[in-house]
Amino acid sequence: MQTGSTSGGGDASTKSRVEELLDRMTLAEKAAQLGSVNAEAILDDDGTLDREAVDEHLSEGIGHLTRLGGEGSLSPADAAERTNELQQYLREETRLGIPAIPHEECLSGYMGPEATTFPQMLGMASTWSPDLLEEVTGTIRTQLEAIGTKHALSPVLDIARDHRWGRVEETFGEDPYLVAAMACGYVNGLQGDGDGITATLKHFAGHGAGEGGKNRSSVNVGRRELRETHLFPFEAAIRTAGAKSVMNAYHDIDGVPCASDEWLLTDVLRGEWGFDGTVVSDYYSVEFLRSEHGVAADEREAGVMAVEAGIDVELPYTDCYGEHLAEAVEDGELSEATLDAAVRRVLRAKVEHGLLDDSTVDAEAAADAFGTEEAEELTTRAARESMTLLKNEDDLLPLSGGETGSVAVVGPKADDAQELMGDYAYPAHYPEEEVELDATTPLDALRARGDEHGFDVLHEQGCTTTGPETDGFDAAADAAESADVALAFVGARSAVDFSDSDRERVNMPSVATSGEGCDVVDLGLPGVQQGLVERLHETGTPLVVVVASGKPHAIEWIAEEVPAVLQAWLPGERGGEGIAAVLFGEHNPGGRLPVSIPRTVGQLPVHYSRKPNTANEEYVYTESAPLYPFGHGLSYTEFEYGDLSLSSDELAPAGTVAAEVTVENTGDRSGYEVVQLYARAENPDQARPVQELVGFERVSLDAGESARVAFDIDATQLAYHDRDFDLAVEEGPYEFRIGRSADDVVSAASFEVTGTKEVPQNGRTYFAETTVSDAE
Repeated sequence: MQTGSTSGGGDASTKSRVEELLDRMTLAEKAAQLGSVNAEAILDDDGTLDREAVDEHLSEGIGHLTRLGGEGSLSPADAAERTNELQQYLREETRLGIPAIPHEECLSGYMGPEATTFPQMLGMASTWSPDLLEEVTGTIRTQLEAIGTKHALSPVLDIARDHRWGRVEETFGEDPYLVAAMACGYVNGLQGDGDGITATLKHFAGHGAGEGGKNRSSVNVGRRELRETHLFPFEAAIRTAGAKSVMNAYHDIDGVPCASDEWLLTDVLRGEWGFDGTVVSDYYSVEFLRSEHGVAADEREAGVMAVEAGIDVELPYTDCYGEHLAEAVEDGELSEATLDAAVRRVLRAKVEHGLLDDSTVDAEAAADAFGTEEAEELTTRAARESMTLLKNEDDLLPLSGGETGSVAVVGPKADDAQELMGDYAYPAHYPEEEVELDATTPLDALRARGDEHGFDVLHEQGCTTTGPETDGFDAAADAAESADVALAFVGARSAVDFSDSDRERVNMPSVATSGEGCDVVDLGLPGVQQGLVERLHETGTPLVVVVASGKPHAIEWIAEEVPAVLQAWLPGERGGEGIAAVLFGEHNPGGRLPVSIPRTVGQLPVHYSRKPNTANEEYVYTESAPLYPFGHGLSYTEFEYGDLSLSSDELAPAGTVAAEVTVENTGDRSGYEVVQLYARAENPDQARPVQELVGFERVSLDAGESARVAFDIDATQLAYHDRDFDLAVEEGPYEFRIGRSADDVVSAASFEVTGTKEVPQNGRTYFAETTVSDAE
């Protein structure tokens, strides 16, 4: 039976359709809308539907279809066809005929066969370009739409300040403002004008602050830190980009698991911020209330806890919801009104996605969105723009193809395409399986340039990423001695580890030490890679180290001894091309660090916005400053700044001020500069960060060109929670700073906030408005 269709959009029409369906539902049908089913449960080994399993799981309807294409390893055409078949079943074989919401993962691209893999998000954050990320996620949107997907479980808004955590690579870095800005770009591209793919903000909240840097461990932060650091990006992305979904985090905060935290998921998210989208559970997190946290006695109690807290849909399959919730209502343990509220949100999402009108896609055309020249060009451009030059002593880089006779290419990252992928890329998510890759490794790209310019490329692996063997050192050193320059490609392997298997095989060459479930206690290069670099350095051949990794590795010896260091992160399927373009000067690197790189793991926390006592106090054997600061990145050209000027040296607590600076490219080639604006409270009434990012702009300037960059700052950007825990702009002296990085301040200007004022509920401004004009 098909649902009656009421044409037209709008809130009134949507509400009437939702209420009509809700009035007709049994308890079982309501509960089914809050559940999900994954590909493994309903697909046979050959990728076709298991009809008996479909009847078992979908006969009452279903809320979400979990990763049919990705988990099912289906081609785009097959993914679209299976989705169509399931939607047809739901429309024609269930009593109410309500289609499902198909969802997929898409952190660095749709996590399924044939999809374009873009740079991992820490690399995208290094571009400091929300606009570029919006282009990237716009392309991801077209691929997801082609296979019938309506909902995606990205982006990650966690703040990354403990680099032991394996998922640092998934984030936009250490700073709430940068994270929020990049997240908005991600959401805007994925959701389009509102009719695209639902973006899911995760993991709500504080997931990057787990004890010991572990993925699901307890989080203990003060209320101010929770609000001002960890909640800020979520609030900004909801209020300014209109994100339509949120995913809870696994951990507990001060003893309360996020999956059962009504204050977090309802009072703050919906009550304070006005969020009216759907909250979906992180995979298995509802069941973890029983098996991991121990706060629920059984699945039914866990389900009741979660839905009462505010989780609308249980993922990846129905374990604690479904019949458990229906029975809880019948037994008086759960209010039917609570159940209805969650069902309304799920049904509204289905209406808004047009699923009740047409839930199918053109399966024959699905492949057309994949493997396009436009997508390949975009991921190549994103890889180039994510490259961050950390050191370039004596201008060793860029290399000259015409003047180079031979290049030694060594290291475990040089010729393995999977080593370029982040943990939520399809090939990296299934490292044990044979996955066909259409990718360009650094060796591929360098050999192409060797053929073009006539230089030899000598390749030796030298060692593996984590294995202990040094047998390849001699051959690698011989190649370096025979070459004009040596390029060492090193870093951590990224994947997702949901088991103990990799930990039991620490001597294996392919063990992941970055990615979900791959938390570490050492930030040095894994395995014997440091030894390989030292051996290459001893040859005396000019050496460039390219760190292709999701980890901000502590590489102090390399930074001191090696003349050039390029941070490539995990640059995606065309990462080799992006690396080679920078090495040979075809692209001037414009990346800037979204994290502070420590000298040693024992230095953590080392983020730039620590409070003064934490930032300034030294250790016995090392200083407090990071090896490379937040915002750092070199160029092949030079930029000079004028003095920072303010439109006024007084700022009303409900006013705005313009901060302007001129930047000039004084070198002999075009390049990118990221103009960074920081704010500092000079005499606050509580301990505050040394400084905080309040604006930035990535500017492209030709040689000799200059630009005037103006930031319009709203006073509410300076607000913090006062002693009564009200968000307020506080009277007193402040300073704006223009920096090349957080540690390299080139100009500053003082001003006075003339009064103290509490910020109204909907009166906060999250981002500076920036304009770039020709300098007079």
